[in-house]
Amino acid sequence: MKIYSHENQKLHHPKSYFSRGQMREPQEKPERLVELLKAPEELGLAVTTAKDIGIAPILAVHDLDYVDFLKHAYDEWMAIDEEMGEEVQTTVYIQNNNPGLGILAKAAKYQADGSAPIGKYSWTSIYWSAQTALNAADTLLNDEDSQNNVQICLTRPAGHHARKNAAGGFCYLNNAAIIAQHLRQKFQKIAIIDTDMHHGQGIQEIFYDRKDVLYTSVHGSPINFYPVVAGHEHERGEGEGYGYNINFPMPHGTNEAGFFHYVDRSIESLKIFDPDVIVHVLGFDVYKDDPQAKCHVSTEGFKTLAQKLKALNKPIIVLVEGGYCIEKLNENLQAFISGFTSEK
Repeated sequence: MKIYSHENQKLHHPKSYFSRGQMREPQEKPERLVELLKAPEELGLAVTTAKDIGIAPILAVHDLDYVDFLKHAYDEWMAIDEEMGEEVQTTVYIQNNNPGLGILAKAAKYQADGSAPIGKYSWTSIYWSAQTALNAADTLLNDEDSQNNVQICLTRPAGHHARKNAAGGFCYLNNAAIIAQHLRQKFQKIAIIDTDMHHGQGIQEIFYDRKDVLYTSVHGSPINFYPVVAGHEHERGEGEGYGYNINFPMPHGTNEAGFFHYVDRSIESLKIFDPDVIVHVLGFDVYKDDPQAKCHVSTEGFKTLAQKLKALNKPIIVLVEGGYCIEKLNENLQAFISGFTSEK
């Protein structure tokens, strides 16, 4: 097992979060990574500092003008000769028929909702979150003896809501999609299994018409719950990708047994697809006391989840994404890691 992270991911510190008609306290805080890093330390496991793989794998998934916006938006925002606030944040969302003339128009075009503000150091964290994930992919690409069958990436900000050209849901670059595309240099079939509380509509959108990348997601029903417009069972893919997008929306209030009922169905889809590599988007926001939870997974449940994935006996890259019950992140991650390291 290898675990990756990078200190620069702590620099992104959102101050604003506009959701459901009001400003709320941001839940995606640097303290999340601080707590996650305690888990490998207490288990005596090394954490590898990610190295720079470069921007090319990012641009293989995301539009150049969008990446340019993420990198330069804060400076453009601050250059306006009036008080704009300390973060790039908009209440205007117009992606189409928008030429992007001026930073306010760019924000309207590239920020899909009010939960992805851009501060002074946001790009640095966004970039190193992607690089952290890419380090695991690069290890598999260069690993001839399969000694790194399980790799865990402690990444923030998360990625699965990010579209090809829009940020939202605390996400900016779609790490799962970036590494799935990067892995295609060597591997023919990649499966992404997403067990975050929220549907990863960004991953779905990027691979919706492809059959080389299977996307299957277990998540809370999107009816009146983020991302609200995607994640329904009837969304199966299109063209040659039809059947390679499989959603399992859970009724709100689903218990742990119900969660694993859907996880087992998702895993059956993976077995049929028989991927060369599995990418797991792990969300600790399914934890029973998480402020975003609409289901009731226990700490022990994360060990069970890892054991089910381990039993597939495939190379797996885990991206730790959602999870906002900060005081339980350490304990929950330790439980998850133990599912890979224990004999039973």
